[in-house]
Amino acid sequence: MNDALHNSRFMKAVRREPVDTTPVWIMRQAGRYLPEYMAVRSKTTFIELCKTPELACEVTLSARRVLNADAAILFADLLPILEPMGIDLEYVKGEGPVIHNPLQEPGAVDRLTALESVDVLDYVFQAVKLIRSELPNDIPLLGFAGAPFTLASYCIEGGGSKNYVHTKKLMYNDTGAWNALMSKLVDSVSIYLKAQIKAGCQAVQVFDSWAGCLSPADYREYVLPHTKRLIASVIDDAPVINFLTGNPALLPLQKEAGGTVMGVDWRVQLDDAWNTFGPEFAIQGNMDPVSIYADLPILKQRVKAVLDAAGGRPGHIFNLGHGVMPDMDPDHVKAVVEYVHELGAR
Repeated sequence: MNDALHNSRFMKAVRREPVDTTPVWIMRQAGRYLPEYMAVRSKTTFIELCKTPELACEVTLSARRVLNADAAILFADLLPILEPMGIDLEYVKGEGPVIHNPLQEPGAVDRLTALESVDVLDYVFQAVKLIRSELPNDIPLLGFAGAPFTLASYCIEGGGSKNYVHTKKLMYNDTGAWNALMSKLVDSVSIYLKAQIKAGCQAVQVFDSWAGCLSPADYREYVLPHTKRLIASVIDDAPVINFLTGNPALLPLQKEAGGTVMGVDWRVQLDDAWNTFGPEFAIQGNMDPVSIYADLPILKQRVKAVLDAAGGRPGHIFNLGHGVMPDMDPDHVKAVVEYVHELGAR
């Protein structure tokens, strides 16, 4: 890593070192709210955009640039890693990802094959190399992947779910199959993240977007050992942001799962979360994304409230508690970044 990257605002915050102002990036930074993104997206399908390195590079760079964010995040999707593992995945217009062969019948987990190589996902690593070569030399690039529970839920449910009945049924009724599934996912995601890092990512985020549906006891038994093994396998290669959303009762277990940076959503006070994690972790978050719909003076107050909760402690990376929504005003998203830089200066 060059000196400019090493001493960048974002990487210093990851190491819990003092910074000139709070660094900020935004989940779903390149998304449909942004005209620059739509100019590219309108000419192709979502999955072709993900699988065409030059286009993925273009939308990653333009989003980072127009927002003036302190990090770029690779434009990709959580689910294409599942295709070479044996999942029949389709992106349906208006519905999002649909899995046509969900793992629901007895013995279905045997159909899923752990990846021994990620060569089939080379378009992702080509995009990383392109983005890294064109990003300013003081702006880190973040890679990412889905956490094992979130990916397992997609594989079993076949798409989104309100109550995760099929997932929990497998978890409770056939623990052997559940652990086999989670192990295959950990092995595959581990080599995938390591390949992103090798291609040029400075840090990676593990998204456990759906684990909030679990009780602490279920998370401890069915998820913690697997997420912990995944993070431990990657953390020597690059900093890991462990992002878990939807259930503040899981914060102590999120800490046990490990990571360099703990990503939290708006359902917990940032200072309370930090007290739970302890000073040895950097923390990322945690404004409610719906705040972006507020009038600008209110939005500025809401940014300030998050920064006040962080209390100027080194190691805070400002973010939303989840991604930007498609109908948000891009000027308000840009304003968030401006307010963080203005109010976070110390």
